[in-house]
Amino acid sequence: MPTRLFLFDDAVARGWRPFSVTRPAGELLFGTETLRARAERVWGLKCRGHLAGDALLDFDEPGAPRCVSPDEIGNDGNRLLLSSRFASEVGDISFRRPTLLTAERAEPVGVWIPDGTDLPAAVQDGEWPDWPETGLNGTVLRSVWELMAKNGDRLRADGEGFADGGVPSGVDRIGGGAVSVGEGAVIEPGAVLDTRRGPVVVDAGARVQAPCRIAGPAYIGRRSTVLGGVLADVGIGPFCKVRGEVEATVILGFSNKAHDGFLGHSVVGRWVNLGAMTSNSDLKNSYGTVRVEVDGTTIDTGLVKAGCLLGDHVRTGIGTLLDTGATVGAGSSLFGGGMMPKDVPPFSWGGGGDFVDHRIDRFLETAARAMARRGVDLSARNRRLFRRAFADTAPLRSGKGVR
Repeated sequence: MPTRLFLFDDAVARGWRPFSVTRPAGELLFGTETLRARAERVWGLKCRGHLAGDALLDFDEPGAPRCVSPDEIGNDGNRLLLSSRFASEVGDISFRRPTLLTAERAEPVGVWIPDGTDLPAAVQDGEWPDWPETGLNGTVLRSVWELMAKNGDRLRADGEGFADGGVPSGVDRIGGGAVSVGEGAVIEPGAVLDTRRGPVVVDAGARVQAPCRIAGPAYIGRRSTVLGGVLADVGIGPFCKVRGEVEATVILGFSNKAHDGFLGHSVVGRWVNLGAMTSNSDLKNSYGTVRVEVDGTTIDTGLVKAGCLLGDHVRTGIGTLLDTGATVGAGSSLFGGGMMPKDVPPFSWGGGGDFVDHRIDRFLETAARAMARRGVDLSARNRRLFRRAFADTAPLRSGKGVR
């Protein structure tokens, strides 16, 4: 009997601000593919849905499965439930009875449920059934910052699956690492690819404009464009435009950094637009570990280098400066130049210390216009998703009114 695959966001993944406000964790980029796409490939199964809580039931993204309720999973047929923050490496469905799946230090990461067996009621909340265990190979991501911190190693491992096709005429390669150029991709003469620390993968339809230096491990996603600059240890999703100095950063997709400015040790959501000379700090003057503010709580990342987390549909104006360990919530618009607060709540509008609530109708109008430029519609379901996110996050915002 065929097995149906579902991914679930546990309490840890549901706390991955600023991304968890608008998307399930399985739709975050890690290495050369999303966590969901990795699970599908490794297990040979199409994901039937994300179990990510009621707030995301209207999540709607082309190519991604929808979010579902526990009732929709039911008890018919075999079902594989995997933690969305578990990056599988080997999948083997040879189970015959209810099985608890574990990884690394025997940490539970999922369950295999045979036909006729009910879904364990509290798996999402970390209450696991007392079933026989099977260990899996893979990586458990324990914080949202590990999407960045562990991405380089993931890119190196993913690069082993891409054939070295050599470099185009006029392109210089440093080192003996692999270079993979997808169908229809273009790397202009004068570009330099440094493969000494890892492979450089330029996916189908992507374009690298010269002059540019890309140091591996690096992944340039489908139909993305590198407009010039210096990139190192980067994972860039589809349909992005990137320029300037970018280091150890993950960009989920459909985002623009089309101008000069530094972006380092960061994770950037979808549909983000960074204005000219927007830059962030990723290192404290004391060289100590970076502390971040999340909903009024201070958390030590344990990382010496940690830049910023930018949620979906964030926009910054010219000259915007982002502090070390800054978090900018989804739907926020920052302008006026200068240093922004370290924790900007979702759907904020303003600059410096002067923020108000972003008007939701104006936000949706801007989002629809930006998405249409890439041939993507802002669906009715996503409009409901953003309206709910706006209402749910209202207590986090300091602004008392709207602009």
